[in-house]
Amino acid sequence: QVRLAESGGGLVQAGDSLSLSCAVSGRTLTSVNMAWFRQAPGKEREFVGRITRSAGGIIIDIADSVKGRFTISRDNAKNTVYLQMNSLKFEDTAVYYCAANLNLGLITKSAVGYSYWGQGTQVTVSS
Repeated sequence: QVRLAESGGGLVQAGDSLSLSCAVSGRTLTSVNMAWFRQAPGKEREFVGRITRSAGGIIIDIADSVKGRFTISRDNAKNTVYLQMNSLKFEDTAVYYCAANLNLGLITKSAVGYSYWGQGTQVTVSS
């Protein structure tokens, strides 16, 4: 069983930075594909980025809506994935979720492709 636990959310001002963590248990990071999604009130869950395994190492893919401001990284020793968010905007306000799938051949931006989810952490950006 894979368990994911996000942390690091909070209330910040526009222009600030925030780092979210996703602690993974039950599997090592090298055996799962990980992604971040977010969901704002009244909106569908939105892909933010993913970190997946490739033959040459790892691939990081960031959504166009946050590219240049958000980055994803991981610490294999801590079995933790991070979402670094810089230059936050009001429209980044949402509940942020990390997600995992065990099929390393399934590399997707769709939420339905991920079987395991954290409980979510709220990020609120004041304008």
